[in-house]
Amino acid sequence: MPAATSRSSLQVVRYLLSLAAGAAVPLGFSPFDFWPVPMLAVAIIFLLTRTLPIKTATMCGFLFGVGMFGVGTSWIYVSIHEFGAASPMLAGLLTGLFVLGISALMIMPAFLLYSWLNQRKAGALPPWQQALMFSGLWVLFEWVRSWLLTGFPWLLSGYALLDTPFAALAPVIGTYGLSLLMVATACLLFALIIPAKQQRTPNIIALFIALVCWGLSWPLNNIAWTEKTGDISFSAVQGNIPQNLKWDPDFIHTTIINYIGLSEDQWQQELIIWPENAIPLFYNRARGLMAQLDRMARQNNSTLILGMPVDDNAGSETRYFNSILSLGEGYLPSEGPGRYDKQKLVPFGEYVPMESLLRGLIDFFNLPMSEFSRGDSDQTLLKAGEVTIAPYICYEVVYPDFVAQMAQESGLLITISNDTWFGKSIGPVQHFQIARMRALETGRFMIRATNDGITALIDEKGRVVKTIPRFTHGVLSATAEVREGQTPFMMYGSWPVLLLSLLLISLPLYVNPRKRSQ
Repeated sequence: MPAATSRSSLQVVRYLLSLAAGAAVPLGFSPFDFWPVPMLAVAIIFLLTRTLPIKTATMCGFLFGVGMFGVGTSWIYVSIHEFGAASPMLAGLLTGLFVLGISALMIMPAFLLYSWLNQRKAGALPPWQQALMFSGLWVLFEWVRSWLLTGFPWLLSGYALLDTPFAALAPVIGTYGLSLLMVATACLLFALIIPAKQQRTPNIIALFIALVCWGLSWPLNNIAWTEKTGDISFSAVQGNIPQNLKWDPDFIHTTIINYIGLSEDQWQQELIIWPENAIPLFYNRARGLMAQLDRMARQNNSTLILGMPVDDNAGSETRYFNSILSLGEGYLPSEGPGRYDKQKLVPFGEYVPMESLLRGLIDFFNLPMSEFSRGDSDQTLLKAGEVTIAPYICYEVVYPDFVAQMAQESGLLITISNDTWFGKSIGPVQHFQIARMRALETGRFMIRATNDGITALIDEKGRVVKTIPRFTHGVLSATAEVREGQTPFMMYGSWPVLLLSLLLISLPLYVNPRKRSQ
């Protein structure tokens, strides 16, 4: 076989292996939870790209991203096709464009930079330095993914450790810290099998340090970062309203009757929670209903928290918000505290980028409630009697630092959502896993109320205390702990991990520069 043909065949194998390794990554997350798989996949792409030319390594990284997001975010197709009224071909095309775009913007640059830094000046770095640099870049670009173009912090490596003993590290180093530990350990472990002219001692020392960090999880399992100050009884209502009927004007009355009926025997609870946009009417058009619900809550010394779109007529134009309202003991009807407007909006779902070009092009870009405005960043937290609640609407719970910052003055976390958009795909299960990690990072109980599941009570360790079946209408009644105190992650956020990642990226470039080619 000619040498050129052999090289071409080998390159195709590399590309296919990169794609397959990326496609395997989602197996580490819910609902599969094979947590070592992402470590193996990342180690494979590290080994594949460490000595390749920059162009080839960058392409391998891009294909790794395509595999990871192609499988891990396949639920986007469900949303576009089933609820966006797009044909299978068009939905597949749009989903594919999303996967290609996010891989090109947020995965490929990491491999381009890694390959360039690795090979600059004197040639490739020693394996252990390559592993540390790769790990630092991996985590840094996970973080970039959380804010670039409004952010998409999905499939962060650290989530895979949620249901392992090593999850005890999360309140200290957060999800990005878990990602760094996973990737660094995997790469350093595989670096030991790389034939090298240098001594293996530095590789072994670096791996030993990583393993010591894993071992710290054992004593941390016994530390309570926050303490209980009280309890609050609650009922979370799961209405299970079909998405194709949710915004149908002829079905709104049925929706309201459904939620009132499910809550009828729950008013003895201190807190009742309805999910995101439970009432599909703008606030100003439903003041009579809100007054009625407020009276019911006050008569029972209860608080009703519900999701509802709000039309704000202040100023020269009407603005629309995806909001949480708190009635009864949570105050709202006097227009005082008792309202939270969503800050982290979902592109295309709650606002349309390049609206003048895309609005009206296909039904997907005209989804109900896709003209929301962003809420202010200095909003007052909600109240349920004397309990201060940090509220999050759907997608907001995927942002680690955002959640931790809002939680600092709270005793309880609440997230409401409508994952009906994603049908029976893996998306809602991944979303639930992410919410559980936020409870663990902040040392707070979290109540999650959704339209069709997963409605659940999560404790301060991220464990599921109680849940009700998906795709059913029902009520989850329980007692949640109110807690105070701050975890190290709440105090310092992701910055220590990000600074360490920068150090891991830059330090190898200045350590023994004359020996890199040896």
